[in-house]
Amino acid sequence: MIYFVAAVVGLTGILFGFDEGVIAGALGYLRQTFEISPGNEGLMTAAVPLGALFGAAVAGRAADRFGRRSALLGAALLFMLGAVAASLITAVWMLSIARLVLGFAVGVAALVAPLYIAESAPAKQRGMLVSIYQLAVTLGILGAYVINFALDDRWRLMFFLGAIPGLGLLIGMLFLSDTPRWLAARRGGDVAGRALARLRGLPLADARVQAELAQIMEADRTEAGRPQATGWGELLARQVRPALIVGVGLFALQQFSGINAVIYYAPTVFQEVGFDSHSTQIMATMGIGAVNVLMTLVGMALIDRIGRKPLLYIGFAGAGLSLGMIALGAWTEAPWLDVVAIAGLVLYIAAFAASLGPLPYVMMSEVYPRHIRALGMSVATLANWGLNFVVVFSFPVLVSSIGLGGVFAFYALVCFAGLVFTRRYVPETNGVPLEAIEAHLASGRALNLLRPSLTAAPPSPQAVRDSLALTPEQAGQLIRALIPLSPYRRDLQPLAARLTALACDNHQVRVALHAVWRRQEGAQIQSLRALGPEGAVLMMFLEHVRYASPDFLASVGEAPAVQEVARV
Repeated sequence: MIYFVAAVVGLTGILFGFDEGVIAGALGYLRQTFEISPGNEGLMTAAVPLGALFGAAVAGRAADRFGRRSALLGAALLFMLGAVAASLITAVWMLSIARLVLGFAVGVAALVAPLYIAESAPAKQRGMLVSIYQLAVTLGILGAYVINFALDDRWRLMFFLGAIPGLGLLIGMLFLSDTPRWLAARRGGDVAGRALARLRGLPLADARVQAELAQIMEADRTEAGRPQATGWGELLARQVRPALIVGVGLFALQQFSGINAVIYYAPTVFQEVGFDSHSTQIMATMGIGAVNVLMTLVGMALIDRIGRKPLLYIGFAGAGLSLGMIALGAWTEAPWLDVVAIAGLVLYIAAFAASLGPLPYVMMSEVYPRHIRALGMSVATLANWGLNFVVVFSFPVLVSSIGLGGVFAFYALVCFAGLVFTRRYVPETNGVPLEAIEAHLASGRALNLLRPSLTAAPPSPQAVRDSLALTPEQAGQLIRALIPLSPYRRDLQPLAARLTALACDNHQVRVALHAVWRRQEGAQIQSLRALGPEGAVLMMFLEHVRYASPDFLASVGEAPAVQEVARV
Protein backbone atom coordinates (compact mmCIF):
# COMPACT_ATOMS: atom_id res chain seq x y z
CA MET A 1 0.00 0.00 0.00
CA ILE A 2 2.80 2.44 0.85
CA TYR A 3 4.22 2.07 -2.67
CA PHE A 4 0.83 2.95 -4.12
CA VAL A 5 0.77 6.03 -1.86
CA ALA A 6 4.25 7.06 -3.01
CA ALA A 7 3.35 6.51 -6.68
CA VAL A 8 0.15 8.60 -6.44
CA VAL A 9 1.80 11.42 -4.52
CA GLY A 10 4.82 11.18 -6.82
CA LEU A 11 2.60 12.37 -9.69
CA THR A 12 3.07 15.86 -8.22
CA GLY A 13 6.75 15.58 -9.14
CA ILE A 14 5.91 14.55 -12.72
CA LEU A 15 3.63 17.58 -12.98
CA PHE A 16 6.34 19.87 -11.65
CA GLY A 17 8.99 18.53 -14.04
CA PHE A 18 6.62 18.57 -16.99
CA ASP A 19 5.46 22.16 -16.44
CA GLU A 20 9.06 23.31 -16.03
CA GLY A 21 10.32 21.48 -19.12
CA VAL A 22 7.47 21.78 -21.64
CA ILE A 23 7.90 25.53 -22.13
CA ALA A 24 11.36 24.96 -23.64
CA GLY A 25 9.95 23.07 -26.63
CA ALA A 26 6.89 25.29 -27.04
CA LEU A 27 8.64 28.64 -26.80
CA GLY A 28 9.89 28.78 -30.39
CA TYR A 29 6.41 28.08 -31.79
CA LEU A 30 4.81 30.57 -29.39
CA ARG A 31 7.12 33.26 -30.81
CA GLN A 32 5.83 32.38 -34.31
CA THR A 33 2.18 32.53 -33.19
CA PHE A 34 2.28 35.64 -31.00
CA GLU A 35 4.29 38.82 -30.87
CA ILE A 36 6.19 38.37 -27.63
CA SER A 37 8.34 41.12 -26.16
CA PRO A 38 11.41 40.12 -24.11
CA GLY A 39 9.65 41.27 -20.94
CA ASN A 40 6.55 39.21 -21.62
CA GLU A 41 8.69 36.20 -22.51
CA GLY A 42 10.59 36.51 -19.24
CA LEU A 43 7.36 36.81 -17.28
CA MET A 44 5.83 33.84 -19.08
CA THR A 45 8.79 31.52 -18.44
CA ALA A 46 9.29 32.72 -14.85
CA ALA A 47 5.59 32.48 -13.95
CA VAL A 48 5.94 28.92 -12.61
CA PRO A 49 8.65 29.66 -10.00
CA LEU A 50 6.90 32.94 -9.16
CA GLY A 51 3.61 31.13 -8.55
CA ALA A 52 5.49 28.46 -6.58
CA LEU A 53 6.71 31.13 -4.16
CA PHE A 54 3.11 32.05 -3.33
CA GLY A 55 2.07 28.39 -3.17
CA ALA A 56 4.87 27.50 -0.76
CA ALA A 57 3.98 30.49 1.44
CA VAL A 58 0.46 29.20 2.13
CA ALA A 59 0.98 25.44 1.81
CA GLY A 60 2.31 24.89 5.33
CA ARG A 61 -0.66 26.52 7.06
CA ALA A 62 -3.13 24.84 4.70
CA ALA A 63 -1.60 21.40 5.25
CA ASP A 64 -1.81 21.84 9.02
CA ARG A 65 -5.34 23.20 9.07
CA PHE A 66 -7.10 21.20 6.36
CA GLY A 67 -4.82 18.16 6.16
CA ARG A 68 -2.15 16.85 3.81
CA ARG A 69 -4.68 15.02 1.64
CA SER A 70 -6.93 18.06 1.16
CA ALA A 71 -3.94 20.20 0.17
CA LEU A 72 -2.93 17.67 -2.50
CA LEU A 73 -6.49 17.40 -3.82
CA GLY A 74 -6.53 21.19 -4.20
CA ALA A 75 -3.18 21.11 -5.99
CA ALA A 76 -4.50 18.42 -8.39
CA LEU A 77 -7.44 20.62 -9.37
CA LEU A 78 -5.10 23.57 -9.98
CA PHE A 79 -2.77 21.43 -12.11
CA MET A 80 -5.69 20.41 -14.32
CA LEU A 81 -7.10 23.95 -14.54
CA GLY A 82 -3.72 25.44 -15.43
CA ALA A 83 -2.95 22.86 -18.11
CA VAL A 84 -6.32 23.21 -19.84
CA ALA A 85 -6.16 27.01 -19.64
CA ALA A 86 -2.65 27.04 -21.16
CA SER A 87 -3.86 24.99 -24.12
CA LEU A 88 -6.74 27.39 -24.85
CA ILE A 89 -4.93 30.76 -24.71
CA THR A 90 -5.39 33.45 -27.34
CA ALA A 91 -2.83 35.88 -25.92
CA VAL A 92 0.51 35.66 -24.13
CA TRP A 93 -0.81 37.26 -20.93
CA MET A 94 -3.29 34.39 -20.65
CA LEU A 95 -0.43 31.90 -20.76
CA SER A 96 1.38 33.83 -18.04
CA ILE A 97 -1.69 33.59 -15.79
CA ALA A 98 -2.15 29.90 -16.58
CA ARG A 99 1.48 29.20 -15.71
CA LEU A 100 1.12 31.27 -12.55
CA VAL A 101 -1.72 28.92 -11.50
CA LEU A 102 0.45 25.93 -12.36
CA GLY A 103 3.30 27.42 -10.34
CA PHE A 104 1.03 27.89 -7.31
CA ALA A 105 0.11 24.20 -7.53
CA VAL A 106 3.79 23.28 -7.84
CA GLY A 107 4.61 25.30 -4.70
CA VAL A 108 1.91 23.53 -2.70
CA ALA A 109 2.83 20.08 -4.01
CA ALA A 110 6.60 20.51 -3.55
CA LEU A 111 5.99 20.98 0.17
CA VAL A 112 3.05 18.66 0.88
CA ALA A 113 4.09 15.66 -1.25
CA PRO A 114 7.36 14.91 0.65
CA LEU A 115 5.54 15.65 3.91
CA TYR A 116 2.72 13.21 3.09
CA ILE A 117 5.14 10.43 2.17
CA ALA A 118 7.44 11.02 5.17
CA GLU A 119 4.53 10.88 7.62
CA SER A 120 3.19 7.70 6.00
CA ALA A 121 6.36 5.69 5.32
CA PRO A 122 8.10 3.19 7.64
CA ALA A 123 11.32 4.66 9.06
CA LYS A 124 13.56 2.16 7.24
CA GLN A 125 12.11 3.02 3.82
CA ARG A 126 11.39 6.71 4.34
CA GLY A 127 14.40 8.08 2.46
CA MET A 128 13.80 5.99 -0.65
CA LEU A 129 10.07 6.69 -0.69
CA VAL A 130 10.42 10.45 -0.24
CA SER A 131 13.01 10.41 -3.03
CA ILE A 132 10.29 9.19 -5.38
CA TYR A 133 9.20 12.83 -5.56
CA GLN A 134 12.57 13.88 -7.01
CA LEU A 135 12.59 10.86 -9.33
CA ALA A 136 9.17 11.94 -10.57
CA VAL A 137 10.48 15.46 -11.22
CA THR A 138 13.25 14.06 -13.44
CA LEU A 139 10.75 11.80 -15.24
CA GLY A 140 8.50 14.80 -15.81
CA ILE A 141 11.37 16.81 -17.31
CA LEU A 142 12.42 13.92 -19.54
CA GLY A 143 8.81 13.35 -20.55
CA ALA A 144 8.47 17.01 -21.52
CA TYR A 145 11.61 16.74 -23.69
CA VAL A 146 10.24 13.64 -25.43
CA ILE A 147 6.84 15.25 -26.03
CA ASN A 148 8.51 18.41 -27.36
CA PHE A 149 10.45 16.28 -29.82
CA ALA A 150 7.44 14.13 -30.82
CA LEU A 151 4.76 16.82 -31.18
CA ASP A 152 6.91 19.31 -33.07
CA ASP A 153 4.75 22.47 -33.50
CA ARG A 154 1.55 21.28 -31.73
CA TRP A 155 2.19 23.39 -28.66
CA ARG A 156 -1.45 23.44 -27.50
CA LEU A 157 -1.45 19.67 -27.20
CA MET A 158 1.87 19.86 -25.32
CA PHE A 159 0.26 22.02 -22.64
CA PHE A 160 -2.98 20.01 -22.54
CA LEU A 161 -1.20 16.73 -21.85
CA GLY A 162 -0.18 18.15 -18.47
CA ALA A 163 -3.80 17.70 -17.32
CA ILE A 164 -3.54 13.89 -17.53
CA PRO A 165 -1.20 13.33 -14.54
CA GLY A 166 -3.23 16.00 -12.71
CA LEU A 167 -6.35 13.87 -13.21
CA GLY A 168 -4.43 10.81 -12.05
CA LEU A 169 -3.39 12.63 -8.87
CA LEU A 170 -6.98 13.69 -8.18
CA ILE A 171 -8.38 10.17 -8.63
CA GLY A 172 -5.57 8.54 -6.67
CA MET A 173 -5.93 10.87 -3.68
CA LEU A 174 -9.67 10.09 -3.51
CA PHE A 175 -8.70 6.52 -2.57
CA LEU A 176 -6.25 7.58 0.14
CA SER A 177 -6.74 8.86 3.68
CA ASP A 178 -4.71 11.52 5.43
CA THR A 179 -1.43 10.62 7.17
CA PRO A 180 -1.62 8.73 10.49
CA ARG A 181 0.32 11.49 12.25
CA TRP A 182 -2.05 14.26 11.12
CA LEU A 183 -5.06 12.09 11.95
CA ALA A 184 -3.66 11.32 15.42
CA ALA A 185 -3.48 15.03 16.16
CA ARG A 186 -6.84 15.98 14.61
CA ARG A 187 -9.09 12.89 14.65
CA GLY A 188 -7.75 10.70 17.46
CA GLY A 189 -6.04 7.33 17.84
CA ASP A 190 -8.83 5.16 16.44
CA VAL A 191 -8.86 6.87 13.06
CA ALA A 192 -5.05 7.11 13.00
CA GLY A 193 -4.77 3.40 13.86
CA ARG A 194 -7.02 2.33 10.99
CA ALA A 195 -5.07 4.49 8.55
CA LEU A 196 -1.75 3.10 9.82
CA ALA A 197 -2.93 -0.52 9.59
CA ARG A 198 -4.08 0.06 6.02
CA LEU A 199 -0.73 1.60 5.08
CA ARG A 200 1.23 -1.29 6.59
CA GLY A 201 -1.12 -3.94 5.13
CA LEU A 202 -1.59 -5.48 8.58
CA PRO A 203 -4.52 -5.99 10.93
CA LEU A 204 -5.12 -3.19 13.41
CA ALA A 205 -4.47 -5.63 16.27
CA ASP A 206 -1.02 -6.57 14.95
CA ALA A 207 1.71 -5.87 17.52
CA ARG A 208 3.81 -3.92 15.01
CA VAL A 209 0.91 -1.60 14.17
CA GLN A 210 0.09 -1.11 17.84
CA ALA A 211 3.73 -0.37 18.71
CA GLU A 212 4.05 2.25 15.96
CA LEU A 213 0.68 3.75 16.85
CA ALA A 214 1.69 3.94 20.52
CA GLN A 215 4.84 5.83 19.55
CA ILE A 216 2.81 8.29 17.47
CA MET A 217 0.22 8.80 20.21
CA GLU A 218 2.91 9.25 22.87
CA ALA A 219 4.51 11.96 20.74
CA ASP A 220 1.08 13.52 20.34
CA ARG A 221 0.50 13.54 24.11
CA THR A 222 3.94 15.05 24.68
CA GLU A 223 3.19 17.66 22.04
CA ALA A 224 -0.14 18.52 23.67
CA GLY A 225 1.69 19.38 26.89
CA ARG A 226 3.96 21.90 25.22
CA PRO A 227 3.19 25.53 24.38
CA GLN A 228 1.69 25.64 20.90
CA ALA A 229 3.49 27.27 17.99
CA THR A 230 2.88 30.97 17.82
CA GLY A 231 3.84 31.49 14.20
CA TRP A 232 6.91 31.95 12.05
CA GLY A 233 8.97 33.09 15.03
CA GLU A 234 8.62 29.59 16.53
CA LEU A 235 11.14 28.40 13.92
CA LEU A 236 13.82 30.50 15.65
CA ALA A 237 13.27 28.83 19.02
CA ARG A 238 16.43 27.24 20.41
CA GLN A 239 15.20 23.68 19.97
CA VAL A 240 13.90 24.18 16.42
CA ARG A 241 16.71 26.37 15.08
CA PRO A 242 19.07 23.44 14.24
CA ALA A 243 16.35 21.91 12.05
CA LEU A 244 15.80 25.26 10.32
CA ILE A 245 19.53 25.52 9.58
CA VAL A 246 19.56 22.06 8.00
CA GLY A 247 16.32 22.52 6.04
CA VAL A 248 17.18 25.91 4.57
CA GLY A 249 20.93 25.32 4.37
CA LEU A 250 20.69 22.22 2.19
CA PHE A 251 18.38 23.97 -0.27
CA ALA A 252 20.74 26.97 -0.37
CA LEU A 253 23.68 24.70 -1.14
CA GLN A 254 21.61 22.79 -3.68
CA GLN A 255 20.76 25.97 -5.59
CA PHE A 256 24.23 27.51 -5.32
CA SER A 257 25.76 24.31 -6.60
CA GLY A 258 24.62 25.87 -9.87
CA ILE A 259 22.11 23.34 -11.17
CA ASN A 260 20.08 25.90 -13.11
CA ALA A 261 23.20 27.56 -14.50
CA VAL A 262 24.60 24.19 -15.59
CA ILE A 263 21.36 23.35 -17.41
CA TYR A 264 21.43 26.83 -18.94
CA TYR A 265 25.01 26.32 -20.15
CA ALA A 266 24.45 22.78 -21.47
CA PRO A 267 23.34 23.84 -25.02
CA THR A 268 26.45 26.01 -25.29
CA VAL A 269 28.65 23.06 -24.36
CA PHE A 270 26.93 20.86 -26.94
CA GLN A 271 27.31 23.54 -29.61
CA GLU A 272 31.01 24.00 -28.88
CA VAL A 273 31.75 20.30 -29.37
CA GLY A 274 30.03 20.24 -32.74
CA PHE A 275 26.35 19.53 -32.07
CA ASP A 276 25.21 22.22 -34.49
CA SER A 277 21.72 21.11 -35.55
CA HIS A 278 18.69 21.85 -33.38
CA SER A 279 17.49 18.26 -33.43
CA THR A 280 20.91 16.96 -32.39
CA GLN A 281 21.03 19.38 -29.47
CA ILE A 282 17.56 18.24 -28.39
CA MET A 283 18.68 14.61 -28.54
CA ALA A 284 21.77 15.45 -26.47
CA THR A 285 19.58 17.26 -23.94
CA MET A 286 17.32 14.20 -23.78
CA GLY A 287 20.45 12.16 -23.04
CA ILE A 288 21.21 14.44 -20.10
CA GLY A 289 17.60 13.96 -18.96
CA ALA A 290 18.04 10.19 -19.13
CA VAL A 291 21.21 10.40 -16.99
CA ASN A 292 19.22 12.50 -14.54
CA VAL A 293 16.54 9.81 -14.23
CA LEU A 294 18.94 6.86 -13.99
CA MET A 295 21.14 8.46 -11.33
CA THR A 296 18.10 9.47 -9.30
CA LEU A 297 17.25 5.75 -9.21
CA VAL A 298 20.79 5.06 -7.99
CA GLY A 299 20.34 7.66 -5.25
CA MET A 300 17.05 6.06 -4.21
CA ALA A 301 18.77 2.68 -3.94
CA LEU A 302 21.55 4.09 -1.76
CA ILE A 303 19.78 6.57 0.51
CA ASP A 304 18.45 3.99 3.00
CA ARG A 305 21.49 1.73 2.67
CA ILE A 306 24.50 3.97 3.16
CA GLY A 307 22.63 6.82 4.87
CA ARG A 308 22.02 10.51 4.26
CA LYS A 309 25.39 11.93 5.29
CA PRO A 310 27.62 9.60 3.23
CA LEU A 311 25.45 10.25 0.18
CA LEU A 312 25.72 14.01 0.74
CA TYR A 313 29.51 13.71 0.98
CA ILE A 314 29.58 11.82 -2.32
CA GLY A 315 27.23 14.33 -3.97
CA PHE A 316 29.09 17.47 -2.89
CA ALA A 317 32.50 15.99 -3.74
CA GLY A 318 31.34 14.76 -7.16
CA ALA A 319 29.59 18.04 -7.98
CA GLY A 320 32.61 20.10 -6.89
CA LEU A 321 34.98 18.02 -9.03
CA SER A 322 32.73 18.10 -12.09
CA LEU A 323 32.12 21.85 -11.82
CA GLY A 324 35.88 22.29 -11.76
CA MET A 325 36.08 20.33 -15.01
CA ILE A 326 33.42 22.57 -16.61
CA ALA A 327 35.26 25.68 -15.35
CA LEU A 328 38.49 24.38 -16.88
CA GLY A 329 36.81 23.89 -20.25
CA ALA A 330 35.19 27.36 -20.06
CA TRP A 331 38.46 29.12 -19.17
CA THR A 332 40.28 27.90 -22.30
CA GLU A 333 39.51 27.54 -25.98
CA ALA A 334 41.38 24.27 -26.47
CA PRO A 335 39.07 21.87 -28.37
CA TRP A 336 40.06 18.87 -26.24
CA LEU A 337 38.97 20.70 -23.09
CA ASP A 338 35.45 20.94 -24.51
CA VAL A 339 35.35 17.16 -24.17
CA VAL A 340 36.45 17.57 -20.54
CA ALA A 341 33.57 20.03 -20.07
CA ILE A 342 31.10 17.51 -21.55
CA ALA A 343 32.40 14.83 -19.16
CA GLY A 344 32.09 17.32 -16.30
CA LEU A 345 28.53 18.12 -17.32
CA VAL A 346 27.49 14.45 -17.31
CA LEU A 347 29.30 13.80 -14.01
CA TYR A 348 27.66 16.84 -12.43
CA ILE A 349 24.16 15.74 -13.45
CA ALA A 350 24.93 12.26 -12.11
CA ALA A 351 26.18 13.56 -8.74
CA PHE A 352 23.33 16.03 -8.40
CA ALA A 353 20.62 13.53 -9.32
CA ALA A 354 21.87 10.86 -6.93
CA SER A 355 22.40 13.16 -3.96
CA LEU A 356 21.91 16.92 -4.03
CA GLY A 357 18.60 16.72 -5.90
CA PRO A 358 16.54 14.43 -3.63
CA LEU A 359 18.25 14.78 -0.23
CA PRO A 360 17.10 18.32 0.68
CA TYR A 361 13.49 17.19 0.15
CA VAL A 362 14.09 14.09 2.28
CA MET A 363 15.85 15.96 5.08
CA MET A 364 13.33 18.81 5.30
CA SER A 365 10.54 16.25 5.72
CA GLU A 366 12.40 14.57 8.60
CA VAL A 367 14.15 17.10 10.83
CA TYR A 368 11.36 19.42 11.99
CA PRO A 369 9.23 18.66 15.09
CA ARG A 370 5.66 17.76 14.20
CA HIS A 371 4.04 20.90 15.62
CA ILE A 372 6.14 23.06 13.30
CA ARG A 373 6.93 20.54 10.51
CA ALA A 374 4.62 21.92 7.81
CA LEU A 375 5.60 25.52 8.56
CA GLY A 376 9.30 24.66 8.63
CA MET A 377 9.01 22.87 5.31
CA SER A 378 7.20 25.92 3.96
CA VAL A 379 10.18 28.12 4.86
CA ALA A 380 12.63 25.64 3.33
CA THR A 381 10.56 25.48 0.14
CA LEU A 382 10.36 29.28 0.00
CA ALA A 383 14.15 29.39 0.30
CA ASN A 384 14.40 26.86 -2.53
CA TRP A 385 12.28 28.91 -4.93
CA GLY A 386 13.73 32.25 -3.87
CA LEU A 387 17.33 31.08 -4.29
CA ASN A 388 16.39 29.42 -7.57
CA PHE A 389 15.44 32.88 -8.82
CA VAL A 390 18.63 34.44 -7.37
CA VAL A 391 20.89 31.93 -9.12
CA VAL A 392 19.17 32.31 -12.50
CA PHE A 393 19.09 36.11 -12.19
CA SER A 394 22.71 36.42 -11.05
CA PHE A 395 24.16 34.02 -13.63
CA PRO A 396 24.49 36.48 -16.56
CA VAL A 397 25.64 39.23 -14.19
CA LEU A 398 28.40 37.02 -12.76
CA VAL A 399 29.42 35.81 -16.22
CA SER A 400 29.90 39.40 -17.38
CA SER A 401 32.04 40.25 -14.33
CA ILE A 402 34.17 37.15 -13.58
CA GLY A 403 33.66 35.06 -16.72
CA LEU A 404 32.03 31.69 -17.27
CA GLY A 405 34.97 29.79 -15.80
CA GLY A 406 34.94 31.97 -12.71
CA VAL A 407 31.22 31.37 -12.16
CA PHE A 408 31.59 27.60 -12.26
CA ALA A 409 34.69 27.78 -10.05
CA PHE A 410 32.56 29.68 -7.52
CA TYR A 411 29.88 26.99 -7.68
CA ALA A 412 32.58 24.34 -7.15
CA LEU A 413 33.75 26.13 -3.98
CA VAL A 414 30.15 26.17 -2.73
CA CYS A 415 30.01 22.40 -3.16
CA PHE A 416 33.22 21.93 -1.17
CA ALA A 417 31.73 24.20 1.52
CA GLY A 418 28.78 21.79 1.50
CA LEU A 419 31.11 19.05 2.77
CA VAL A 420 31.89 21.16 5.86
CA PHE A 421 28.22 22.04 6.34
CA THR A 422 27.25 18.37 6.19
CA ARG A 423 29.82 17.41 8.81
CA ARG A 424 28.93 20.21 11.22
CA TYR A 425 25.15 20.47 10.98
CA VAL A 426 23.49 17.54 9.19
CA PRO A 427 22.22 14.59 11.28
CA GLU A 428 22.09 10.98 10.15
CA THR A 429 18.35 10.27 10.10
CA ASN A 430 18.52 6.97 8.25
CA GLY A 431 16.13 4.52 9.93
CA VAL A 432 15.33 6.90 12.81
CA PRO A 433 11.60 7.34 13.56
CA LEU A 434 10.32 10.90 13.20
CA GLU A 435 9.35 10.88 16.88
CA ALA A 436 12.92 9.96 17.89
CA ILE A 437 14.30 12.85 15.82
CA GLU A 438 11.84 15.17 17.54
CA ALA A 439 12.83 13.86 20.98
CA HIS A 440 16.50 14.41 20.15
CA LEU A 441 15.81 18.03 19.23
CA ALA A 442 13.80 18.54 22.42
CA SER A 443 16.69 17.18 24.52
CA GLY A 444 18.90 20.10 23.51
CA ARG A 445 21.65 17.86 22.11
CA ALA A 446 23.37 18.98 18.93
CA LEU A 447 21.37 17.76 15.93
CA ASN A 448 24.42 16.37 14.13
CA LEU A 449 24.95 13.97 17.06
CA LEU A 450 21.77 12.09 16.15
CA ARG A 451 22.53 8.46 15.35
CA PRO A 452 20.29 5.54 14.43
CA SER A 453 22.04 3.21 16.92
CA LEU A 454 19.72 3.60 19.90
CA THR A 455 16.61 4.03 17.79
CA ALA A 456 17.03 0.78 15.89
CA ALA A 457 14.71 -2.20 16.26
CA PRO A 458 14.66 -3.55 19.83
CA PRO A 459 16.60 -6.74 20.60
CA SER A 460 14.82 -10.06 20.41
CA PRO A 461 13.00 -11.34 23.51
CA GLN A 462 15.47 -14.25 23.73
CA ALA A 463 18.46 -11.88 23.70
CA VAL A 464 16.83 -9.81 26.45
CA ARG A 465 16.26 -12.92 28.58
CA ASP A 466 19.84 -14.11 28.02
CA SER A 467 21.22 -10.71 29.01
CA LEU A 468 19.71 -11.07 32.49
CA ALA A 469 22.63 -13.38 33.21
CA LEU A 470 24.91 -10.33 33.21
CA THR A 471 25.49 -9.38 36.85
CA PRO A 472 25.69 -5.76 38.05
CA GLU A 473 29.34 -6.39 38.95
CA GLN A 474 30.13 -7.53 35.41
CA ALA A 475 28.22 -4.60 33.93
CA GLY A 476 30.10 -2.19 36.19
CA GLN A 477 33.42 -3.70 35.16
CA LEU A 478 32.57 -3.24 31.50
CA ILE A 479 31.30 0.32 32.01
CA ARG A 480 34.53 1.28 33.80
CA ALA A 481 36.47 -0.18 30.87
CA LEU A 482 34.31 1.66 28.33
CA ILE A 483 34.57 5.13 29.86
CA PRO A 484 38.30 5.64 28.98
CA LEU A 485 37.44 4.89 25.34
CA SER A 486 34.88 7.75 25.21
CA PRO A 487 35.82 11.33 24.26
CA TYR A 488 33.68 12.40 27.24
CA ARG A 489 35.70 10.35 29.76
CA ARG A 490 36.25 13.26 32.17
CA ASP A 491 32.54 14.01 32.44
CA LEU A 492 31.56 10.34 32.70
CA GLN A 493 34.05 9.14 35.34
CA PRO A 494 31.99 10.53 38.27
CA LEU A 495 28.85 8.92 36.79
CA ALA A 496 30.24 5.36 36.58
CA ALA A 497 27.86 3.94 39.20
CA ARG A 498 24.86 5.71 37.66
CA LEU A 499 25.89 4.53 34.20
CA THR A 500 25.96 0.93 35.42
CA ALA A 501 22.45 1.19 36.84
CA LEU A 502 21.14 2.78 33.64
CA ALA A 503 22.85 0.13 31.50
CA CYS A 504 21.25 -2.68 33.49
CA ASP A 505 17.80 -1.08 33.14
CA ASN A 506 18.06 -0.49 29.36
CA HIS A 507 17.38 -3.70 27.40
CA GLN A 508 19.34 -2.68 24.32
CA VAL A 509 22.43 -1.55 26.24
CA ARG A 510 22.34 -4.57 28.56
CA VAL A 511 22.11 -6.94 25.58
CA ALA A 512 25.11 -5.19 23.98
CA LEU A 513 27.13 -5.41 27.22
CA HIS A 514 26.24 -9.08 27.62
CA ALA A 515 27.38 -9.82 24.05
CA VAL A 516 30.71 -8.06 24.67
CA TRP A 517 31.19 -9.87 28.01
CA ARG A 518 30.60 -13.30 26.46
CA ARG A 519 32.95 -12.55 23.56
CA GLN A 520 35.73 -11.08 25.68
CA GLU A 521 35.40 -13.71 28.43
CA GLY A 522 36.71 -11.30 31.02
CA ALA A 523 39.66 -10.06 28.94
CA GLN A 524 40.49 -6.39 29.29
CA ILE A 525 39.04 -4.08 26.63
CA GLN A 526 41.83 -2.06 25.04
CA SER A 527 40.15 -0.49 22.00
CA LEU A 528 36.84 0.25 20.33
CA ARG A 529 37.53 -2.55 17.87
CA ALA A 530 37.28 -5.07 20.70
CA LEU A 531 33.65 -4.05 21.22
CA GLY A 532 32.67 -5.41 17.82
CA PRO A 533 29.26 -4.48 16.34
CA GLU A 534 27.97 -3.53 19.80
CA GLY A 535 30.46 -0.68 20.00
CA ALA A 536 28.16 1.81 18.23
CA VAL A 537 25.32 1.19 20.68
CA LEU A 538 27.57 1.43 23.74
CA MET A 539 29.40 4.56 22.65
CA MET A 540 26.10 6.20 21.73
CA PHE A 541 24.78 5.27 25.18
CA LEU A 542 27.69 7.09 26.81
CA GLU A 543 27.17 10.08 24.53
CA HIS A 544 23.47 10.27 25.42
CA VAL A 545 24.22 10.20 29.13
CA ARG A 546 26.91 12.86 28.72
CA TYR A 547 24.45 15.20 27.02
CA ALA A 548 21.78 14.56 29.61
CA SER A 549 24.14 15.31 32.52
CA PRO A 550 23.33 18.19 34.89
CA ASP A 551 26.22 20.31 33.54
CA PHE A 552 24.96 20.01 29.98
CA LEU A 553 21.32 20.64 30.90
CA ALA A 554 22.37 23.76 32.78
CA SER A 555 24.39 24.95 29.78
CA VAL A 556 21.27 24.90 27.57
CA GLY A 557 19.03 26.52 30.14
CA GLU A 558 17.30 23.38 31.42
CA ALA A 559 16.96 22.47 35.08
CA PRO A 560 19.27 19.54 35.92
CA ALA A 561 17.25 16.60 37.13
CA VAL A 562 17.91 12.95 37.78
CA GLN A 563 14.85 12.11 35.70
CA GLU A 564 16.53 13.52 32.60
CA VAL A 565 19.44 11.11 33.03
CA ALA A 566 17.15 8.22 33.83
CA ARG A 567 15.26 8.85 30.60
CA VAL A 568 18.27 7.87 28.46
